[in-house]
Amino acid sequence: MHTLANWDGGPGPWILFFPLIWAAVVLGVVTVLRRTLGRGRRGPWRAMAEAGPSGDSPIAVLGRRFASGEIDEDEYWRRLSVLDEQFGRAAGKGGAA
Repeated sequence: MHTLANWDGGPGPWILFFPLIWAAVVLGVVTVLRRTLGRGRRGPWRAMAEAGPSGDSPIAVLGRRFASGEIDEDEYWRRLSVLDEQFGRAAGKGGAA
């Protein structure tokens, strides 16, 4: 009777577990690296959302007031230049031309 402990005909069925063990190790390493390195990084959808003014920022409020017709274009640009000096724009955005 052949048992797994006394297998004389080659490596036996245990050889099938080695690729599974290596696959589990590689998968574990990739998972740990993605979770630790991806913590500080944000996805492209968040980068695009942060590029514009947030909903409660003074620049966003000014934009909504201009869009609704509460202030005219000259008032909008004048206030935007003051807000731009105080709060600044998001990175990568230029000033008004």
